[in-house]
Amino acid sequence: MCEISNPSSVLLSERNENAAGSIVVASMEGTRPILVELQALTATSVFGMARRTANGIDYNRLTLLIAVLEKRAGMPLGSQDVYLNIVGGIRINEPALDLGIVLAASSSFKNKSIPNDTIAIGEVGLTGEVRSVNMIEKRVKEAEKLGFKRCIIPESNKKLLKDEYKLDIIGVKNILEAMKYLGLR
Repeated sequence: MCEISNPSSVLLSERNENAAGSIVVASMEGTRPILVELQALTATSVFGMARRTANGIDYNRLTLLIAVLEKRAGMPLGSQDVYLNIVGGIRINEPALDLGIVLAASSSFKNKSIPNDTIAIGEVGLTGEVRSVNMIEKRVKEAEKLGFKRCIIPESNKKLLKDEYKLDIIGVKNILEAMKYLGLR
């Protein structure tokens, strides 16, 4: 056995450039931030009833976020199969991944890639608002350490950040603002 000093860099090492449906998110494992890649795939359902498949996150959370995308962003996913995977076989049960899930699904549906140097952090509510998450400073510092250039976070968290960061921090109030920023709207 050998020690892995930075699990985030190992989990992101095989990431494809410019792949639609892919985004990096920041999760917490105890007090340590871990960056993981989320991959989403949308495809027209051939059986009339769309499927939802989630590997690494709660299935019910995925269906809830797809419903939010349909209702609040007007994205017609009712006839689309939606598959979501956390790369590396990790299982995460944290609402801070919500914004990344919404953006990855939108990216796949629009077949438009999200820049590889972008990370998303935020909980999404039923009205489409992006809600604050805990330990935002640690998450942003980990993203900066790994060379990310922009970080999309809740506006309420951005107001509370005290340190200066080398990456561009974009505060959003709802999923429409995040989607518009990435050209997914």
